[in-house]
Amino acid sequence: MTPLARRTACLLAALATALAASHAAAEDLGVLEERAMKAALARVAPSVVRIETVGGLERLGKVLVGTGPTTGLVVSADGYIVSSAFNFAQQPDSILVTLDDGERRAARLVATDNSRMLVLLKVDVETELPVPQFVPADEMRVGQWALAVGRTFEAERPNVSVGIVSALGRIWGKAIQTDAKVSPNNYGGPLVDISGRVLGVLVPMSPQGTEEVAGVEWYDSGIGFAIPLETVLRVLPKMKQGQNLHPGLLGIALRSKDLYSEPPVIAAARPTAPAYKAGFRKGDKIVEIAGQAVAQQSQLKHALGPLYAGEKVRIVALRGDERIDREVELTDAIDPYVVPFLGILPMRHLPEGGGVEVRYVYPESPAAEAGIEPGDRLLAFAGEKVEKLEDVIEPMQSLAPGESVAIELRRGDQTLPIKAELSTLPETLPGELPPAYPPDADVAVDERPEVGVIDVKVPEFTGKCLAYVPENYSPAVPHGVVVWLHAPGGVQQDELLALWKPLCEQYDFILLAPVAEDAKRWQPTEARLIRRLLDEVTKNYSVDPARVVAHGHEGGGSMAYVFGLTNRDVVGAIAAVEAPLPRVSRLPETDPLERLAFYTTLATKTEQTAAIEAGIERLRELKHPVVVKQTGEQGRYLTGDELQELVRWFDTLDRI
Repeated sequence: MTPLARRTACLLAALATALAASHAAAEDLGVLEERAMKAALARVAPSVVRIETVGGLERLGKVLVGTGPTTGLVVSADGYIVSSAFNFAQQPDSILVTLDDGERRAARLVATDNSRMLVLLKVDVETELPVPQFVPADEMRVGQWALAVGRTFEAERPNVSVGIVSALGRIWGKAIQTDAKVSPNNYGGPLVDISGRVLGVLVPMSPQGTEEVAGVEWYDSGIGFAIPLETVLRVLPKMKQGQNLHPGLLGIALRSKDLYSEPPVIAAARPTAPAYKAGFRKGDKIVEIAGQAVAQQSQLKHALGPLYAGEKVRIVALRGDERIDREVELTDAIDPYVVPFLGILPMRHLPEGGGVEVRYVYPESPAAEAGIEPGDRLLAFAGEKVEKLEDVIEPMQSLAPGESVAIELRRGDQTLPIKAELSTLPETLPGELPPAYPPDADVAVDERPEVGVIDVKVPEFTGKCLAYVPENYSPAVPHGVVVWLHAPGGVQQDELLALWKPLCEQYDFILLAPVAEDAKRWQPTEARLIRRLLDEVTKNYSVDPARVVAHGHEGGGSMAYVFGLTNRDVVGAIAAVEAPLPRVSRLPETDPLERLAFYTTLATKTEQTAAIEAGIERLRELKHPVVVKQTGEQGRYLTGDELQELVRWFDTLDRI
């Protein structure tokens, strides 16, 4: 063999040895990881319990709950167990806990953490229960192994899914995010590290929703959340005493909806709220909270998010050159905001010379009593010059029904000072309305997007969606959007278009009609698809944000509630026909910046009558405006005249 051949053979042998060693090392690493995970599961398993509930509601809105075993985690040796509030949203009649040794014990619900959506249970025990070790917050790292553990399939052994810690401080500073599969199979169970220490307690959560079922739409999506166990243990003494915990509320509305680029400037502070009592007012810019500088609204929400009612926080704001430094005690509830009402509809164009032109005056409204007439132009409102509609809307956000407001208006060649005492929004349907644009308005454009019947698609979803854009659409005229959510059976395109085309043409609306994956029912997870479809329309067409409506019939009406209540930043009204309000524990409060109006039908002799009436009462208790349309004894969809009446109401959602 030549020297070259010998060298080549040696090199090939060395490479083969290295590859074999590498392969063995990879196999060894996999084996070691598997062993570590099994050891971690064995370490935490004695603290993971199986929970069964008996009785209570089967559904909360469109969400099926309480249909099988769930999971809990021992947090105190004397029998205290924490679990997800989702597992108890159906208000069960009794609770049974199976411990790691197979023994079953009756449990009672001691307290609820309404901020982090957890419950504390208590079982009576004779011997101490094993309490797991927790991971301190300063030891958590993005990218570390995370095991989501439940005990639902078999009482004898836990079920587990494997992932990593994807992010920390999510859901406005409250939660750990993981890509391990998180679902009702492990809600209430622990998220543990590779050593078997508990990172947090698994819960469904959403940045928008606040009820027990919020976040369930992320099921099996690779997005799961856990509340750090260190946080749970910090508040455990209060919960052991039976004290329910609530999110800490400051009681302000911010000027812009742009969380990530706009500073936190106060648009309104309710007189009964902690912020107002501490001396903060409309126009103040918050620059510091709890010693941390804040420049964006998102930073303020992130700082306030983890705080509970009763906790105190130091807030610094600027009022011009004045620096206001106050300690504020957060509260759990604030008197509901009541939307003030002047009684006009504005024209949807800016007249020459500025101001807001009056399109319509509501009969017997404050505007009518003050002498305002159609065609008048508002030049000043509450002491401030009016150049555009926002100059009226913004000061209204800080006013309340019963307050008097100074107005300066132009009528012909006259400038008239008047005063009007504001009232509350009407809960009646309007009659015929004059046009929103003057007949000589120039709305012609050279180019416009596709009109007529179109298919709307978004890349991440395969769901179908029909839309109708009026043939007379002009980008110079902002259109409202009706998100039509069908009843069981799907969309009958010809019938739907026959109903809606003339109404869309007459009142400047775009119809968006997504189709449920299963035509027989909507799923909560489809709310994300609907939001993306609406965003797609908003991106491509000129949309009036005040006139975006979620509307549906029967199961579609229930989905309209789910979608509208969780997307208040883009939905201005919910119109449900033959559908009760979902029975969630907490409804969102009225908000001066995210006004939400409701329309519901009510038949007198149906299985849904009592539930619909209860929902109307709940909404009105929170001061939400509700229009109720009586439809006789039996439930049905609207007649042609009733539908036109409803769309006229949609057309008034920019009322002042």
